Amino acid sequence: MNGLINWLENSFSPKMNKINNNVWIVTLKDSIMQALPLIFLGSVFCMLAIVEEYIALPFTFWTPFGWTMGMISLVIAFLIPFNLMEKKRLRKQRINAAMAGVILFLIIISPQVIADGMPGFGHSALGAGGMFIAIVAGVFAGFVMSLFGKFSFFKEDSVIPDFVRSWFDAMLPIAIVVVTGWVLVDIAGVDVYNIVLSIFMPLQNVIETPWGFSLMMIVVCFLYSLGISTWVLTPVLNPVLLAAIQANIDGTALNLVTDPTIYSAYLWIGGIGCTMPLVFMLMRSKSKKLKALGTASLAPTIFNINEPVVFGCIAWNPLLMIPMWLQGAILPLVVWMFTKIIEFAPIPTISFQMWYCPFPISTWLTTGGSLTAIALMLLVFVVASAIWYPFFKAYEKQELDNEAAAKVEAK
Repeated sequence: MNGLINWLENSFSPKMNKINNNVWIVTLKDSIMQALPLIFLGSVFCMLAIVEEYIALPFTFWTPFGWTMGMISLVIAFLIPFNLMEKKRLRKQRINAAMAGVILFLIIISPQVIADGMPGFGHSALGAGGMFIAIVAGVFAGFVMSLFGKFSFFKEDSVIPDFVRSWFDAMLPIAIVVVTGWVLVDIAGVDVYNIVLSIFMPLQNVIETPWGFSLMMIVVCFLYSLGISTWVLTPVLNPVLLAAIQANIDGTALNLVTDPTIYSAYLWIGGIGCTMPLVFMLMRSKSKKLKALGTASLAPTIFNINEPVVFGCIAWNPLLMIPMWLQGAILPLVVWMFTKIIEFAPIPTISFQMWYCPFPISTWLTTGGSLTAIALMLLVFVVASAIWYPFFKAYEKQELDNEAAAKVEAK
């Protein structure tokens, strides 16, 4: 273990820092970090909304959730091109780039909004479900605007005021972004949503195999580690998972890969990627920053809401992205081993959609009060902790070094 930690600290971490310092990676990370207050606040409203299922209230907390976390993709589409212009020292173009990113994002999601019959501000694409689209729109808008960052229709000695020149100079790149979106989406009929779904359709054919189970979870963890909500996979995964649990209920099959297995019985303790062990490590960290993040993430984590920790330190952070991918690869095989092969713990045969129910209560409920199920859940927690630990220690050292350097500069 010490050898692995040393390798991560002295060899792997410096190489990943080069990636971290890439202007595009930094832009994506900064954009997500700047949206963190909305994510934290949305998590609070999400937890408060749980109370509504048990107490009649004259209002719903899902409304402020929609105006915080439900707007996150729209915000990201604005922030990515804005921050890219900052990084490339094209500050005059940052507002125009941000506006172009938002417009392109809205162009791309419009066909899906219309198809779903949900005009207005309530569509899931505006929230975490549209994160992938927001990143694509923001990156493309930022790329086009950066190409024209030093372009001008006018000569430097022109008598036309600077603010007027900036208006006309911004028209061309904005027009390229808008027309590109218009031609592709409205005229050519390119549906980004369906393109994304088609990429993941083969998962349906292998989902109920150990390798298919791991592949699906790796894809989920991979996307989430990029800051892309796994809701984009919902149209593909949910029908398969619902059909699988229904077969278990009917007694026509005994499928392991179901929604209760993944989110409530064994796998994602604390949220996608089994992040509860990481939160506990963060809370005990010597780094003030990491300890504060861990403390702030604890309450949401208990209810399997892990956006704060994912967007706070995992997304676009290679040191913690890799262990998250490993969780997706290894933990499903552990669950498969002790349910399908050894048959140590039971496979859930009831439908259970309360993903926010804390572990191990949810494990107990979904498996009919099985003690061996609790034991398997604890084993998954231990394995997940072992995966997180060496990468966490390397990340902690990196943050401690940064904090020490900041103190020296302050003096």
